[in-house]
This record gives sequence, C-alpha cells and structure tokens, in this order.
Amino acid sequence: MEQMLSNLPQSPHPRIVIVGAGFAGLKLARTLRKKAYHVILLDKNNYHQFQPLFYQVATAGLEPSAISFPLRKVFHDTPNVTFRMGGAKRIDQQQNRLYTEIGYIDYDYLVLAMGADTNYFGMENIMKNSIPMKSVSEALFIRNKIISNYERAITIADESKRKALMNVVIVGGGPTGVELAGAMAELRNKVFPKDYPQLNFKNMKVVLVEAGASLLAGMSAESGEKAKTYLEKLQVEVLLHTAVADYDGLNVTINGETRFQTHTLLWAAGIVPNHIEGIREEQIAKGGRLLVDAYNRLHSSENIFVLGDGCLQQMEDYPRGHPQVAQVAIQQARNLGANLLAKLHQQPEKPFRYKDLGSMATVGRKLAVVDLPFIKFQGLLAWLTWLFVHLMAIVGVKNRIFIFLDWSWNYLSFDPSLRLLIKPTISKPEDREKLTLKKN
Repeated sequence: MEQMLSNLPQSPHPRIVIVGAGFAGLKLARTLRKKAYHVILLDKNNYHQFQPLFYQVATAGLEPSAISFPLRKVFHDTPNVTFRMGGAKRIDQQQNRLYTEIGYIDYDYLVLAMGADTNYFGMENIMKNSIPMKSVSEALFIRNKIISNYERAITIADESKRKALMNVVIVGGGPTGVELAGAMAELRNKVFPKDYPQLNFKNMKVVLVEAGASLLAGMSAESGEKAKTYLEKLQVEVLLHTAVADYDGLNVTINGETRFQTHTLLWAAGIVPNHIEGIREEQIAKGGRLLVDAYNRLHSSENIFVLGDGCLQQMEDYPRGHPQVAQVAIQQARNLGANLLAKLHQQPEKPFRYKDLGSMATVGRKLAVVDLPFIKFQGLLAWLTWLFVHLMAIVGVKNRIFIFLDWSWNYLSFDPSLRLLIKPTISKPEDREKLTLKKN
C-alpha cells in the first residue's frame, strides 16, 4: 500500500502541487511566494536547468553548474513553498491525489508543468543509438562522448575508423540543431586541432540534417537563410529536404543508402510531451498534448491546470496551439499565478493571451539571427543581443557572473577550458540506481 508523502509542513491554506520545475513550474512557484497558498513543487532533479544553453555544456563552453540552480536555494525564507525531489507517476482525479515515487500527495489544485522529451517518431534504432539533449545530464554525456571519441581516434591507425569517430551528424534544423552545429564547427576549426595536432580535422565532417525546406522553421525565412549561410561559412554540411531513416550506431541511412559513418549522431528533431497516468482519453489531443481552456484548465476538470509544452490551447490566433517555446510557458505561468491570486480575493480570472516577444538563435562566434516583432537583424549586433537576453534570463546572480566570465574568456582566447572527460564512478552495484537517472 502506497504511503502519504511525509514531513510536509501543515498549512491552513489551499494546497497547490506543481509538477515540474522548468520555466513554467518555477515561474508559477515564484509568483506564489509568500501568498496564502501552500505550494509543493515536485521535480525529479533538485535544480532548475536553463535549456537554451544545453548546447554550450555539450560543446565544452560552459560547466553544468553554470546553467543549473538549486531549487531549495530559490525558496530560502519562503515558508509557503516546499520542494520535494521525485518523479510523478499517476493522478487520481476523483480523489484529488497525485502518486509519486516518494509517496502520494493530496491537492486542492494540481499544475502539470512537466515539459517534453525527445521525439524519435517511432524509429527504434535511432532511439537506441542516437544521443538526445533534453537535460544537463544528456548535454554532459555528449561532451564526454565527443572528447572520448577524439581520445580514441588519436590511437587508431585505420583512417576510416578515425573519421567515423570524429564525424558529428546533427538531426534537426531548429535552434538547438543550428546552435549545436555552429559550436561543433568552431571547435573543429579552431580548438581541437590544438588539442590533437596529430589528427587531420579536414577529415572531420559536421553535418546538419533537416527534413523541412529551411532551417529555423519557427523564425522568418530571412533568418533561416542567413543561418544556413553562416553555417556553410563555418564549413558545416547543411542538408535540407532530407530525412534520416535509420542509424545503427555507425551508419546513417538516408533514402535507403548509407550517407555518413559516425559514432555521434545528435538527435534534435522533435519533442513529445511527457506523459502521466490518470489522464482520461478525452483530455488528450493528437500528439500527446493535453487539452486546456483559455485559463490553462484541463478539459473536464475544475482544479487541474497544464502549462507549457504539455498543453494544447486552441485559440483563434493559434488554432493548432501555441509554439512549444519557453516564452509561452513563462507567460502561461504568470497568467495562471495572477488568476490563482485573484481567486483569493474573489476577483475574475483573465484568459491567457500570448504576446510574441520574438525569437533568436546563435550560429557561432559573433554570428546570430534575431526576429523581434518590429525588426529583424543578424550578425554581431544579433549575437550581442542573444548574449544579453540569455545572460539576464539565467537564475542567480552568481551564475550570471560565472557565465559572463566564461564567455569573456572564450571570446578573448577562443579556447574553452572545459574539455574534461569526467566519468562517474559507481563503487557498489546498489549505488547505480540511486545515483543515475533512468529514462522513461
């Protein structure tokens, strides 16, 4: 029999359980600080992770701790917010109860802000052999994988085997794929030749594969074309209208033939909402997103809300739902927070209205593209804008200082100093389950 989650503080106020401490969950919890609600924030990690900079961890530009922030520290001196580390398992909508890995929690309001995971579109070999990047842990794994490959390549005499270890193929032409490709090309062009002078990096391919007609499909055509031009200047091989059909860990299959050989295929081609048991079939839209109304309330529910990538909110301006980007999640959380506070004073709730603040992507050193509602620009100014916006969005003054110093050093020296191959050591078999994260 499952036990109630223990050691929770008692409170006379309504209990709000928030599942997920990403952009939406953290924003909502911070909005409700020191208000007349008892907030329980649940996440499988004890830190918030800044997803737009995962690629910089993967390419040795930033250390993992620079883009992560301990959740308990966020809520120091905030007695009405309680954090617990654990994964959510299922909901009992009748009993208003959430079952988790660490016990069950009863709620007055439940907020699902669980984000999304990698979408492999049903391709089992690609799921088994490619590398995703949806967490700090996965980004760190990519860094270790790439560095390990070069350490192996330098000891191998067979040129074809060396090339396969050195080549990097990235699938998905959105911001993540574009930024990864640009960063990998700059490492190949400027940094790795100094680390491994015995390797011929002219033999190393960096390939970006996109099934659609352009890069950065969510941005303007001008930005997509400019990003392609920048990548090609960095000697990235960009393939549009091209879909990867299979990957066995070495051979990349396109249109029925092996086009590339690589031990590193990075998959950034799509996302799928994280799922939780206990959601009824009529509450789920095609593609796995959960149907919500204009107030982010789950269909056929009075006290369950869904935020961010996991919800489908169909409106006149967005009949297919909002884009699955951080700004939508943050704005939905802000609106829900205001509505929950309005409930305390019997004031009317306000429906969500998305305000598009623009989008941006960096392609390399001093190269970026920016689309704002009133202007579009590229190049150095776009790159400086990208740096400033992302620096200001990081949680924690200390993290901002560290990132600014890292970026400044990398800019002046063009030599990121985090090319460390750090392998976790599991001293006892029973430690493996406690200290490693299992994929669903």
